[in-house]
Amino acid sequence: MFLGQHHLSLEKENRMTVPLRFSGALADGAVIMQGFDRNLWILPLGKFQQLYKRVSSMNIADPKARLLLRLLLGQACDLVTDESGGIHIPQNLREFAELDSEIVLVGQGDYFEVWDKNLWQKQESELSDANANSERFANLVIGLGTTESR
Repeated sequence: MFLGQHHLSLEKENRMTVPLRFSGALADGAVIMQGFDRNLWILPLGKFQQLYKRVSSMNIADPKARLLLRLLLGQACDLVTDESGGIHIPQNLREFAELDSEIVLVGQGDYFEVWDKNLWQKQESELSDANANSERFANLVIGLGTTESR
């Protein structure tokens, strides 16, 4: 499971060294793709295949479904991890996410995000507003434990 934040430096040739606890989950393959928030997503191959299955089952006659397919799949590519845990970020994805030399990996459970440090700081600032969060998330059904019939 991908959890927490990891502050890294983007090395020469768009290479980053993924923390050991993350790289193990990528050993069987992974995909890097655009996220929704000017960030990148890195998904283990199995999780990407689950996402692909759901997205590809959408009605392609729906213009929004086609846009989503283009967004998620149009720039996605297989991720190759070298023996030292390093991965290469394609230049087009680096430009999309506005990645500079300092980046932040943010665990999201089944996948993790790659953020430019400055864009992540803006995101953190937004997330730290407790009053806004109460309103923002009030309509979501979030429960802990098992679900029971009522």
